[in-house]
Amino acid sequence: MFELPLFPLNTVLFPGMPLPLHVFEERYREMVQYCLDDKRPFGVVLIRSGVAEGGPVADPYEVGCVAEIVEVQRLEDGRMLLMTVGTERFRILSLNYDRAYLMGTMEEFPFAKEGEARLDQAAQTLFPLVVEYLQILAETGNVEFDPEQMPTDPEDLIFLAAAALQVEMEQKQAFLESDKASHVLHELTKAYRQELTYLRLMPREDQGIFSLN
Repeated sequence: MFELPLFPLNTVLFPGMPLPLHVFEERYREMVQYCLDDKRPFGVVLIRSGVAEGGPVADPYEVGCVAEIVEVQRLEDGRMLLMTVGTERFRILSLNYDRAYLMGTMEEFPFAKEGEARLDQAAQTLFPLVVEYLQILAETGNVEFDPEQMPTDPEDLIFLAAAALQVEMEQKQAFLESDKASHVLHELTKAYRQELTYLRLMPREDQGIFSLN
């Protein structure tokens, strides 16, 4: 078990994925300063109910992702621009409301152990779907995409695919909460096949609304 400050947001962070943040609310400026002083990360959790800024601390989902602070830019008025990256999943065991921001006691939440051959086969099925999806988004958004940089490790592919897929945050949260890599690979494959069906039929000028920009 370990304890971390929690940052409830309207987004889902996955391990290995970057997350830029604009920190302007006083309680979260205090939280970030605590993390910097103590050289510790914080946890990013999707909001279940409530709001990200103003009002009471929002109620979070139980599974989130640790965010390491890799870059800080301080602005003159006290606001901060952060670049963070997700490192590992966690499950919240208890919440502490004693501070202005939320603290949580949590445990690591790795995938259950499964056969490598089964996971590799499932990842090989998902891989070309993700490549095609990202190529379409890159072309319509006029950005570069290099398929050679795509991960082939099943877990790394899961997190990239889940982060890149443009679906509701509740669906992304379901991917994050899955305890078996084989299950989430299967669900992502279904989701990508469905999304690609729409994108292939959509006029090119309309595909831009889903671009990577």
